[in-house]
Amino acid sequence: MDEFRIKFRGVRGSYPVADKEFLKYGGNTSCVEVHVGGHLIILDAGTGLISLGNELMHKYIESGTTITDRTPVRCTILLSHIHLDHIQGFPFFRPTHLASTRMCMLGGVNYNETLEAELAKLLFTKSFPLDLGDVAADLKIMDINETNYIIFKAGEMPEVIRVNDLKDGDYTEEDVVVTCYKSYAHPQNGVFIYKIAYKGKTLVYATDKESYPGGDKKLVKFAKECDLLIHDAQYSTEDYLSVYVPKQGFGHSTFEMALESQQQIGAKKMVFFHYDPGYNDEKLDLLAEEYASENAIFSYEGLEISLL
Repeated sequence: MDEFRIKFRGVRGSYPVADKEFLKYGGNTSCVEVHVGGHLIILDAGTGLISLGNELMHKYIESGTTITDRTPVRCTILLSHIHLDHIQGFPFFRPTHLASTRMCMLGGVNYNETLEAELAKLLFTKSFPLDLGDVAADLKIMDINETNYIIFKAGEMPEVIRVNDLKDGDYTEEDVVVTCYKSYAHPQNGVFIYKIAYKGKTLVYATDKESYPGGDKKLVKFAKECDLLIHDAQYSTEDYLSVYVPKQGFGHSTFEMALESQQQIGAKKMVFFHYDPGYNDEKLDLLAEEYASENAIFSYEGLEISLL
């Protein structure tokens, strides 16, 4: 299927906010829905994942009159890291309660831990009525690193191949290919930056990363001339450099840092992402006015972008 469509489900950082002053941009935490080449790839599992799960459940029920007639949910979740604002929607993702659902969740933690064990501890065993093992779906949780290629072929769940094991013909332009690298510009254990490539188009997801003086050269090389860059922009420059509560070292970028990255990368489009939860609609409107002349989009819940 010739489709590369991105929909923003949650654009907020740190924690969700529910208030009438946050309705325009939304208060849910990080989650981006990507329909590409017949696959559903979900970038992060913040509270924005909940509304996506509800829609997928409705579509599942409408797809047939009986369980055997219905079209099962198939999806892959790529986690940038396991800070709470990027995983807290997962226990409430309704398709996990369907035995017919097939899901993969990929990400990474420390070398002496596994993603599955950490998610079980953080989200289930002591903080939720169910254990991770009680999830009805066919769920595979896999640890990845920056030596891996994640390949999506038509009608199949993803295959993870080490770059040194790749052979000619393992993938073509008709397949969806995901690569990543680990940025350590975010405490405590860094964050994965993802690139999704399909039919000559590329999306780069770079949330929860702080930039460096002169730009982040590793990101520039990884994302060079991408079609869409989703970049962390949690703080205004004023807040980042605040005399009273400076944000340097918190692992997040300013809008200016994001723009510098876009310019150095040569990204055709860029979306500001992961807003500070204290930035209400009025504050973000003022920032949008300030950066109106730039080639950048302010993300909001429901924003859709197509690359094909």
